[in-house]
Amino acid sequence: MTQAGTGTPRERYRAQVRAEIKEHAREQIATAGASALSLNAIAKRMGMSGPALYRYFAGRDELITELVRDAYRSLADTFRAAAGSGADLAGLAHTMRSWALADPQRYFLVFGTPVPGYHAPADVTQIAAETMAVILDACAGPADEGGGSTAFEAHLDGHRQWAGGHPAPPAALHRALSFWTRLHGVLSLELAGHFAGMGFDPALLFAAELDDLTAH
Repeated sequence: MTQAGTGTPRERYRAQVRAEIKEHAREQIATAGASALSLNAIAKRMGMSGPALYRYFAGRDELITELVRDAYRSLADTFRAAAGSGADLAGLAHTMRSWALADPQRYFLVFGTPVPGYHAPADVTQIAAETMAVILDACAGPADEGGGSTAFEAHLDGHRQWAGGHPAPPAALHRALSFWTRLHGVLSLELAGHFAGMGFDPALLFAAELDDLTAH
């Protein structure tokens, strides 16, 4: 991929236009959601014809893929940086919440309702797996060695494709899934505004769920 400030003038111009298209797409998604994304509307805002814009993105799905790829890469890089700085599971949870609150529409693009008719390519799934690998690393520990396991953990031991080949023991797989589902549940409800008017602090609910998860 051509980096900013490198390549020929033509390549730099193309990269700048693609970046501008993606920025308009993010604004459109923030207003009407990903399912309403319109390349023709973006072209009109940029003073371009529809066919001219299609020289930069072949269609809606390619543009969505770029946005989804950027979002997953941002989260994976943020998680990896936090883990590299010594963040434990609790630290990763707060990192995830900060990342989500910083740009709710970016969060919903990858964790919200799927866009009808859109299917992400394999490389996007691989980037998402990088994030899960960081969580699995944080969930694994000496306490997982030996001992019994629940029926669900025994099931996970034979159904670990989602873990991307990570060698985590079943108990760590279970802990990672609990972390992922429960905290995303709280985040998704908070960002969608479902706690508005209920009279409690969502940050404290998030912290309480995290305390429960890390107590085991």
